[in-house]
Amino acid sequence: MHPMLTVAVRAARRAGRIINRASVDLDQLQIARKQRNDFVTEVDHASEQAIIETLLGSYPDHAILAEESGHTADKQSAAVQDAENIWIIDPLDGTTNFIHGFPQYAISIALMQRGVVTQAVIYDPTRDELFTASKGRGAFLNDRRIRVSKRTKIDEALVGTGFPYRQIDHIDDYLKMFKLVTERAAAVRRPGAAALDLAYVACGRYDAFFEFGLAPWDIAAGSLLISEAGGLIGNFSGESDYIFSGQVVTATPKIFVAMLGLLGKRSG
Repeated sequence: MHPMLTVAVRAARRAGRIINRASVDLDQLQIARKQRNDFVTEVDHASEQAIIETLLGSYPDHAILAEESGHTADKQSAAVQDAENIWIIDPLDGTTNFIHGFPQYAISIALMQRGVVTQAVIYDPTRDELFTASKGRGAFLNDRRIRVSKRTKIDEALVGTGFPYRQIDHIDDYLKMFKLVTERAAAVRRPGAAALDLAYVACGRYDAFFEFGLAPWDIAAGSLLISEAGGLIGNFSGESDYIFSGQVVTATPKIFVAMLGLLGKRSG
């Protein structure tokens, strides 16, 4: 395992222990509302602090872009893409699930070097599932090599998605896409943690996934897992500017083409 990935795994497992301890006693949780339908807990903050301490303990000169640290990703995108080494962190993706005791949430950590994601960890502390990837070295789930599914037809595909909950004014546009995909795909799922959804495409549990309104810390780690597992990922036009565009579609190679065709019809 690459030394930087080893440190990221250590950070993720440390954060996972914090989250698991807190999950036992959710009634005691302190919850704040950042904006409509967007919550943050003391666990998000404690998890993020543990991750940052671990990463900077080994790499003190590296930069950090993390969900709870007050950065705004859109203003930072140019600086992030130019940075030599920047860690992009979501300390608890799926906070609303966590608050409700719904066991679908994860820690997402990615290292971006000069605009390219080179290391990725997504850790599901509930199931103790550790997804990892280093650029050029493949993607793994608990040390076992993973690949995207072999499905080629969208009518056989299980497709993941996420409903817009922050940008609720986009709901009509989203519902058009949802209708088009639901009419064609075998089934659509919405568990509520985008980082895990991307990891599930990488290991073949989903055949495709699409969502918009996402932040870089939702997408960065999962994007490397998918590309290293043989999948395709892009924005709704199929272009590579997806980490900072907020919109992402990913799938097995053949189904990716079909998904772009469907999403392209949404304005029709």
